[in-house]
Amino acid sequence: MNHLIDLTINEAQLKETVEIAKKRNILIPTLTQMKDPSKIPSRVKEKLKITGLWDIDPINLFRITWKNEPIESGGLYQPLPNYIEIPPEISGVKARILALAGKYFPIGSHKVGASFACLAPRLVTGQFNPKYHEAVWPSTGNYCRGGAYNSTLLGCKSIAILPENMSKERFEWLSRVAGEVISTPGCESNVKEIYDETWNLRRTRDNVVIFNQFGELGNHLWHYEVTGQAMDEVIKHEIRPHEKVAGVCLTSGSAGTLGSADYIKEKYPNAKLAVGEALQCPTLLNNGFGDHRIEGIGDKHVPWIHNVKNTDMVISIDDADSLNLFRLLNEPTGHEFFRKQGVEEELIEKLPLVGISGAANIISCIKFAKYFELTEKDVLVTVLTDSSEMYESRLREMNESYGNYQIQDANIDFYRSVLGLKTDNMLELTYQEKKRIHHLKYYTWIEQQMYDVEELNAQWYDSDNYWHQLHQMGSKLDELIIQFNKRTGLA
Repeated sequence: MNHLIDLTINEAQLKETVEIAKKRNILIPTLTQMKDPSKIPSRVKEKLKITGLWDIDPINLFRITWKNEPIESGGLYQPLPNYIEIPPEISGVKARILALAGKYFPIGSHKVGASFACLAPRLVTGQFNPKYHEAVWPSTGNYCRGGAYNSTLLGCKSIAILPENMSKERFEWLSRVAGEVISTPGCESNVKEIYDETWNLRRTRDNVVIFNQFGELGNHLWHYEVTGQAMDEVIKHEIRPHEKVAGVCLTSGSAGTLGSADYIKEKYPNAKLAVGEALQCPTLLNNGFGDHRIEGIGDKHVPWIHNVKNTDMVISIDDADSLNLFRLLNEPTGHEFFRKQGVEEELIEKLPLVGISGAANIISCIKFAKYFELTEKDVLVTVLTDSSEMYESRLREMNESYGNYQIQDANIDFYRSVLGLKTDNMLELTYQEKKRIHHLKYYTWIEQQMYDVEELNAQWYDSDNYWHQLHQMGSKLDELIIQFNKRTGLA
């Protein structure tokens, strides 16, 4: 079974899906419009002017873009994606760190885009019938929120699955949006338990369609197309004549965001891709396992959609450093500390754009810069998947456990978890190391999830062709979306 995106048309079901969209006034955006909102119809923009960023309204499908205006209601678009630059006063390294900010997507995370690109192909081909099917969104965090949100906007039933120890904010929000919420045992790193629940649903319900973020190549494709271009636009806007793109540093959750690095490495062949993970669960580093506290990344396995052969480095990040930096960037006392460090007020106001996994991504950049001895002539790119808005309960928990955050705490966190970061637990990947990591896919995807070993081999031995075929599917999906909208009469 080939797991490239299936665009086979089921005409009988497609007719029903078109009628549902017509009745619900659902117009579906293309990837091209997500990359370039100037191509979005003016009548859509007029409605967006009276719609909140998180409103449960199909018009908000057109806010699946990095270029939303950074306001909570009525916003349209801006020329550049939302991003911030992490200066040396915060990072402690000379290299420039550019970070796309996911807060101003609906649901406050870019995962709404990744989940859209998994559901949309099934809808516009008629493979998913909203009258009959239920969309199942297994996730360790934001992906199931994005899936539930998109399902509701697109007139589909949804089931969200996530570990019971995820943040309180996630569960509260899902209870209002998803049709059903299932919590599984464990925390961020308990991915197998999520998979087990999907198999239970398959055995007990004949109408479920599983949208597994770790295996759905639409996730990779959306980031290659949309996030990759957004990164490139920021780079072109920021980079100076004497500077070069040194790399993209991203933690691996579903590995979808890593697709953006495929795009950047095509544009900047000397750039490297460094993939971060929790030191407490060093699967990529040394086949390890364990529990960790970096919400937003998953582990103990290698996602099917990770183009391992295109990965240059693995960086394991101590979850204590991620939480320390997250707290430093989001506590008022931490802001006061950075004022004294000379950080500009405009940036201090934007530091809450950094969530826990965003802090881990920044740490990946810092360790990468130290390892390769980067200078002010080097540019790194990363992503802030979500913001502190999703983790306010975690800040309260830390205050309850450790006491209110004081200036001495800020000093300790900065010197220990930023300036004190070392180049340990990092691995430049040789050909054989890449192959070792790729082989780990076998145990999850072939033995447990019944994927095709021939396709696993194609990802490695025919990698250029395999991933190129996937990257060419964006235009094909857009054409099907355009045809679907014409059939509804809403185009």
